Amino acid sequence: MTIEEFKSIESPLQQWTAVQKSLWYDLKGNWKTAHDLIDQLGGADAAHVHAYLHRKEGDQWNAEYWYNRAKRPVFKGSLDAEWTALFHIFFE
Repeated sequence: MTIEEFKSIESPLQQWTAVQKSLWYDLKGNWKTAHDLIDQLGGADAAHVHAYLHRKEGDQWNAEYWYNRAKRPVFKGSLDAEWTALFHIFFE
């Protein structure tokens, strides 16, 4: 699936993981639902998206905590660039 196809989907698909759904909700401007989907999940994938969401929220300390849990470096580019990178990780 391309990013353009992903952006045109009107609701998250049933077969998507919580991490993938979280990215969709974030794209659609629903940060709270995106966060709620991954807030209690374990694992590096959820932690990686969790880090991005807290970075987007402006909570850098919390974002750094979640990057550490994901065993990922803190992303230094724009939020859009990070979202795109996450899309490629979780949809390709």
